[in-house]
Amino acid sequence: MADSGNDDEPTIPRAAINKLIKELVPNIRVANDSRELILNCCTEFIHLVASEANEICTKEGKKTISPEHILGALESLGFGSYTEDVRSVLEECKTVAAKKRRASTRLENLGIPEEELFRQQQELFAKARQQQAEAEQQEWLRMQQAAQETPQPQEGGGAAGGVEQGAGDQDDS
Repeated sequence: MADSGNDDEPTIPRAAINKLIKELVPNIRVANDSRELILNCCTEFIHLVASEANEICTKEGKKTISPEHILGALESLGFGSYTEDVRSVLEECKTVAAKKRRASTRLENLGIPEEELFRQQQELFAKARQQQAEAEQQEWLRMQQAAQETPQPQEGGGAAGGVEQGAGDQDDS
């Protein structure tokens, strides 16, 4: 089927349409042209409902489309029979979102008082500072050992001789 127009326009993912078709008619093969037509119809339906909901929202002086605006749009467009299903899905979505929020608040799920968590955090910080200090101390000791093991060029005038030779080499160039 020909493209519906603007390539930049967001559409429903094909995978979602394919899944929907497979769930609704599992034993029937649906041609690609038919899948494309279903996709275009779904996209057009969404645009129609969204435009009507936007008009309702604007008439009410609101700037955000709410679920009530969508329900009103369905009613005014003659799709009032869908409102019960839409309300059911809305409640289900709210329930799922609330569960996700609760699951994401790890603090509540731990069952440990906030004061105890703060104390544990402070202990971890102190332990990390101690480990860092020990690592820095070991590094400093290694550097001291390395400095003692390597011969110092300044002993016996070796460094001064090296500087004079370097200066003489530059004059010859």
